[in-house]
Amino acid sequence: MAQRFSKASPLPSSLFAGELERLRELNLVTDVLQSGAAGMASIAVPKVQEPLLKRPLDIILSFLMMILSVPFSLIVALAIKLEDGGPIFYRQERWGRGGTRFWAYKFRTMIRNSDGVFGIKQASENDPRITSVGRVLRGAGLDELPQIINIFKGEMSFVGPRALAVGEILYDGSGQRVNYEKIPDFWRRLSVRPGLTGISTIYRPKDISPRKKFRYDLLYIRKQSFWLDVRLIALSFWISFRGKWENRGKKI
Repeated sequence: MAQRFSKASPLPSSLFAGELERLRELNLVTDVLQSGAAGMASIAVPKVQEPLLKRPLDIILSFLMMILSVPFSLIVALAIKLEDGGPIFYRQERWGRGGTRFWAYKFRTMIRNSDGVFGIKQASENDPRITSVGRVLRGAGLDELPQIINIFKGEMSFVGPRALAVGEILYDGSGQRVNYEKIPDFWRRLSVRPGLTGISTIYRPKDISPRKKFRYDLLYIRKQSFWLDVRLIALSFWISFRGKWENRGKKI
C-alpha cells in the first residue's frame, strides 16, 4: 500500500517510504466516554507531542506577519467592500486540536450569505459562489491572512492538517451525505493543531476526497518536525507569490 501511495504523489519517495504502513500502526486510540445522563458519546482525542520549536516559531512568525500584513489587509478590505458592499470578514466554526472547536476568520471570498443559501461546502473548481476579488485572494492565499490571529492565539499552527469546518456538507461515492466525524481517521488527525498549510494543502487539490486528504494528514503527524515545518512554510510562501493555491495541477 505504501508503494502505491508514493507513486500517486509528487512528494519525494524518501518522505513516503514505509510511512503509510507505520501510520496504520500509530496507536492514537480514541476513547469514547459515555455520558449516562444524556446518553450521548463524546470523543477524547489523545494529543501528539509537538516538536519543541514549533510553537515558538508560530508565535514569532505570526507576530511579525500581523504587523507586516497591515497594509495588504487594508487594501484587501477595501477591494472586498467596493466589489459588492458586503461584509469584509467571514467567520466559520472549525475543528481544533483534541476535538475542540474554535472560530476561524478569513477575508470573505464568496457572495454574501453563501453558507445560508448553499450550505457549508468546500469550494470547487470554477465555483460560482466565488467573487472576482475572492478569486484573486484565494489564488494568492491572502484570504487566509486573518487566521494569523488564530495561530498567535494557539488555536492553529502554520503547519498541520487543514482546519475542517463544523457541519460541512459532504457526500460519499454513492451520493449519501456523511459527516466528518464518521469518516475513518478523522479523530486521529485532531491529535495536533490544525494548520494554515500542510502536506495535503501543498501537494493535493483542496477538494480531493476527505479519505485521501486524511492519509496525507496522518503522514504529517508521523513525520512532523521543526525543519519539515520550515520547509513547508517556505514552499507555501512560494506558492502564494506565484498565485497558485487554486491550481488543481502542480502548485510548485
